Amino acid sequence: MRGSGHPVIAVWLGLLLGLAGTAVPAMEPSDLSRSGDTESVLTLVDGGDPREVSLRDIERLDLYEADLEHFEGLTGLFTGVRLEAFIREFGVDHARRLRFIGADDYTIFLEPEEIRERGFLLVTRFTGEPVPRTELGPLLLVAPEEAEAVLAGELPPTEWIWSLIEIRAQ
Repeated sequence: MRGSGHPVIAVWLGLLLGLAGTAVPAMEPSDLSRSGDTESVLTLVDGGDPREVSLRDIERLDLYEADLEHFEGLTGLFTGVRLEAFIREFGVDHARRLRFIGADDYTIFLEPEEIRERGFLLVTRFTGEPVPRTELGPLLLVAPEEAEAVLAGELPPTEWIWSLIEIRAQ
């Protein structure tokens, strides 16, 4: 007899199929070649003298990518390094908190524990190329697993920063 299945099972099956079609953007390892660009893109301050950091310095770490839509309009493949690996490699994971500063002086503060939990990506490239300053570069900070929630207005985008030029350990 047609249509004699249990309605609760049909509802659950529909929900599961619907969830399967809404993948959350996740970071995947990238096979892009590392940058050889030695021009400074970031100033790292940890107590003493500021240290200038280049794309080559950053990209010596493992590269990851995420295909997502940024709330400022960029849609495509974002490539970079895990922020957690970056702060560990550059010796600022000891800080109580880190201050991220954009070219327009926009500032956010993140604690190392929060960085580990939220899976931030320090973006060095967009669609395979270095991020130009006219397109929110030279660096961006995004949390790929939060992208859909940010776009839907469920999470504030206040801790995603673009035109990142300085990180201060505090």
